[in-house]
Amino acid sequence: MNIEIISGSPRAGSVSNRVALHLSQALKQHTGHTVGIIDIREWNLPLLQEVFTSVEKTPEQFKPLAKRMFAADAFILVTPEYNGSYSPALQNLMDHFPKQTRKAFGIATASVGAMGGMRSSQQLLLLIPALFGITSPHMLITPFVDKKFDAEGRLLDPNFQKPIDHFIHEFLWLAGSLTALKKPMYN
Repeated sequence: MNIEIISGSPRAGSVSNRVALHLSQALKQHTGHTVGIIDIREWNLPLLQEVFTSVEKTPEQFKPLAKRMFAADAFILVTPEYNGSYSPALQNLMDHFPKQTRKAFGIATASVGAMGGMRSSQQLLLLIPALFGITSPHMLITPFVDKKFDAEGRLLDPNFQKPIDHFIHEFLWLAGSLTALKKPMYN
C-alpha cells in the first residue's frame, strides 16, 4: 500500500511536523508499506485557481506532487490548530486535489497546548467526506507535542506509545480494507 503523510504546517519551525516524522518512521519500521511525507513547506502552491484532475492536467512544477497524490492509497493528515481549524495551507493543498474517492484518511493533530489540536480534528471530519475520502474514527490528538517528540520525530514520552500504536493499527485496518475493496464489484 502507498501511504502519504501530509505535514500541513507551513511554519519553518513546525512542531506538528514532529508527529509526521514519527509516524513515517514507525510505519516504515513496522510495515512493508511505501510511506512518504508531503511537506506543505516544500510546495509553493498558489491559492486555488484550478483543480488538478490528473497528472497530465497539472502544471509542470507540480507534476511530482500530483503523481504522489494520485498514486496514494491512503493519507494521514497532520496539522496544527489555526484559529479552531486546520491550517489554510493544508486546505489549499486538498483543494487542488479534491477527489480522493474511497481513500482512507487518518487524522493527527498537534499543539504545544493542552487541547492538542482537538478543534482542528473536528474540522477535518467535515473536510474528508467532501474529498470523497473515508476517515478512520481513531484520531491521534497530541497535546504538548514539544514534550512528546523531539525535532527529528523521536518519541520523548513513552506513555504516548499506546495512543500512537492504536492510531496506526486502526488506520492500517481501514486503509487495507478499502484498498482490497477497490476492485470493481459491479460490472
